[in-house]
Amino acid sequence: MKPPRAVCVGEGLVVLVAEPGPLDRSETFHRAAGGAEANVARVFGQLGVDAAWISRVGDDGFGRYLVDQLVAAGVDTSGVTIDDERPTGMYVKERGSGSGVRHDLAHGDSAMTYFRAGSAASALSPTDVDGNAADLVARADLIHFTGITVAISDTAAELTRCLTDRPTVISFDLNYRPALWKSRVDAAPALLGEQVGRSDVVFMGADEAALVFGTSDPAELREMFPQPQHLVVKNDAHTVTAFDGTARVDVPALRLDVVEKIGAGDAFAGGYLTGLLSHRSAVARVRFGHLCAAGALTGHGDIASVLPLDMLTELAELSDEKWATLDYMAASVRHSEVQ
Repeated sequence: MKPPRAVCVGEGLVVLVAEPGPLDRSETFHRAAGGAEANVARVFGQLGVDAAWISRVGDDGFGRYLVDQLVAAGVDTSGVTIDDERPTGMYVKERGSGSGVRHDLAHGDSAMTYFRAGSAASALSPTDVDGNAADLVARADLIHFTGITVAISDTAAELTRCLTDRPTVISFDLNYRPALWKSRVDAAPALLGEQVGRSDVVFMGADEAALVFGTSDPAELREMFPQPQHLVVKNDAHTVTAFDGTARVDVPALRLDVVEKIGAGDAFAGGYLTGLLSHRSAVARVRFGHLCAAGALTGHGDIASVLPLDMLTELAELSDEKWATLDYMAASVRHSEVQ
């Protein structure tokens, strides 16, 4: 059987990661690649999904770096547009060391400062789904994007509307970022709610759903949004509630010593969608998500290093009792030793 095809559409960003401690004292920065949809594409690449990324990058070193990183991860970048007028977006990640020095964050905490205004990705529009990109979209089994793409510009939002008109499974992660909406914050509930209603698979955190839609209760959110076949709500109790039509499952997350939270939501989406594309049960799909999120939560950086598909499948099919006591780090070490 041919592997399923997924297309991720949205912004890519170069990340400059500071040394732990106050940002003003960091003398060196580690370069990495980020961006919600690009992160999901890279999870797909690790799990054998035929993945492509459609975006815009600047005709600069950072843009070439982003494309090279996706290619190295096995992602098709033939639908990426090179913009010779606008730069590639970036952000700086500040990491706390817990020193108690003024402006230092707590150990393990991080903060991001974005430089994306006027970036190449902010110019995304329906015209970017042309040529190679049009072919990728036409052949896709699933198209994934997030609320960040809806928020970065009016033309990018129009692109997402055009994508939802296609007879392809549409996956949408709410990814509400208040800073991106600024003066349009009052419009966010209607615009994001419209996108939720036009999608087949929707992810949202309970905390962000409360900010945007006024409730964090999964049952109330399902009543508010009956349209998506699959509605996945990640709540503060570390349990994910997933609706498949009217059926509901509640699946607890793994117990972990969290290193960093950045990128966990993208990894969860990549895992869940891989389970969906491979026709797993509702519980197994959520467990795929939890296992991939664990790869992000237990490592540094936006990009999760996930367990191989056969191991994910084995762990996702555990009994409820064994799942409740699963030691993810031990499983990860076992995989490393086998390798």
